[in-house]
Amino acid sequence: MRKLAVQIFTLVSFAFLADTGWACTNFLVTRGASTDGSTFITYSADSHYLFGELYFRPAADYPAGTMMKIYEWDTGKYLGEIPQVGHTYSVVGNMNEHQVSIGETTYGGRLELQDSTALIDYGSLMYIALQRSKSAREAIKVMAELVEQYGYYSEGESFSVADKNEVWIFEMIGKGTNLKVDKKTKKSYNADKGAVWVAIRIPDGYISGHANQARITTFPQENLKNSISSRNLDKIFDPGVEVVYSSDVIDFARTKGYYTGTNEDFSFSDTYAPLDFGAARACEIRVWSFFKEVNQSMWDYFDYAKGHNLKHRMPLYIKPERKISVKDMMNFMRDHLEGTELDMRKDPGAGPHAMPYRWRPMEWKYEGKEYVNERATATQQTGFSFVAQARNWLPDPIGGIFWFSVDDVASTVYFPAYCGITAVPESYAEGKGDMLTYCDHCAFWTFNKVSNFAYLRYDLMSQDIKKVQDELEGRFISNTQVVDATALKLYEQNQPEAIRFLTDYSVNTGDYVVTRWEKLFQFLLLKFMDGNVKQVDENGQFIYNEYHQCPARVSNPEYPDWWKKAVIDATGDKLLVPENKGGH
Repeated sequence: MRKLAVQIFTLVSFAFLADTGWACTNFLVTRGASTDGSTFITYSADSHYLFGELYFRPAADYPAGTMMKIYEWDTGKYLGEIPQVGHTYSVVGNMNEHQVSIGETTYGGRLELQDSTALIDYGSLMYIALQRSKSAREAIKVMAELVEQYGYYSEGESFSVADKNEVWIFEMIGKGTNLKVDKKTKKSYNADKGAVWVAIRIPDGYISGHANQARITTFPQENLKNSISSRNLDKIFDPGVEVVYSSDVIDFARTKGYYTGTNEDFSFSDTYAPLDFGAARACEIRVWSFFKEVNQSMWDYFDYAKGHNLKHRMPLYIKPERKISVKDMMNFMRDHLEGTELDMRKDPGAGPHAMPYRWRPMEWKYEGKEYVNERATATQQTGFSFVAQARNWLPDPIGGIFWFSVDDVASTVYFPAYCGITAVPESYAEGKGDMLTYCDHCAFWTFNKVSNFAYLRYDLMSQDIKKVQDELEGRFISNTQVVDATALKLYEQNQPEAIRFLTDYSVNTGDYVVTRWEKLFQFLLLKFMDGNVKQVDENGQFIYNEYHQCPARVSNPEYPDWWKKAVIDATGDKLLVPENKGGH
């Protein structure tokens, strides 16, 4: 996510990853793999430059001839304009009113394939598709047609595209800039305009994921069942079609000298974004960590995830051994490689307070050797994150829930924004602030106050954060059934009234979360000020002394023994207290 690749062809360097800090993650769950028949996709939009806010685009009608200006999502650079359609659908975050959702992760791939003359960047591609699509298949068709007509400006991307029935993974890369001059008009044009791509439907009952590394390898081609190329793109709505790809995805690779094998052996990832140690250890490991939580056989691929056995490649999708809930999806996004030998809380880099993060750069050197810090799913530089939940047994405005959060997912809260709402919470709305402008009662800054303070004493503060996190998310999830039923009853009688109800619920819930998180910040500041830990009762209330004028007790937890030993090894006897303290 967010401009610049996380993989450079042939030599993906951890130094590059460290400098850019892109670490986006998508997890995909089909109806048959979820506890209630929902589809899920998750997304963390990770960037050191991204301000977390909840985008909202209302539905709109446009007269014929209206043009739409295109600005690159990452930088705001103006790229050009394209014709607008007559009607666009409303979009809350990355989910539209028809329960279609889209996420992405940047894999970069062959950087020479970026087209500097194109009009459509990956961010515009997602949000235009959401405004124009009623299903995942239609979104894929819209995206494919946009880049074919206007060119693809960005680097290699993996997209998650889902609706209330299906979940797809869709991988794309541009074709570079090959300027020619038209003999008649004397104007230059890109002879290789467009993109090469493959989209695969995840089979029902299975899960998938991607995290800054292209994951589609070989795939069924047009002469085989259930697969079509872009020359037959209109057939994408045939329910039997499970694979769609650009008609020149293999031929283009041959003309560029990237591939010389048979069509049957062609692998999209191996051709356009080859694996190396960094791609596995910094990217694939996040998908593996998700997979291993629901399928024990995935431990067989731990050597691959660590970057030590790249030939033992992890499958694109797997069947989980248990059904997955919305709360599971939230928690999967909070992973720090706990339960593995790479758990970032368990080495000296975590400091005495078990901090599961490492400040950038990710790569470091010592005595001529290179070392890395781990790059887990949860990361400090997340701008925003979501869990998109789609449910086909409810009307679209009620069926889609866009669970949204800002900042570090491990210490944030997902609140429900129903996809049919007509406004978003003020504290999450666009324009409240930016990365250099602080704002009061602003979700992004409120959550950053808590997380950045917690990084000072993570082992203790994270426990208090998790209590409130679980309390709020548990309440919102348990409320869903009542909210659904109320909205459905209203919807059957008066649809606008149902939309107003869902809007009020979503807006009030989001604003309440920010108010509650501000109170949590105040509590943490009072409890952990100056390195002390003040005593609280079973209800979380501070305990005063008998005169009710100061804390009853202040504790000072000791540093762990390993830290004490490290200090002694580094300082020798400098801090040693002599056995004879009296001096006689």
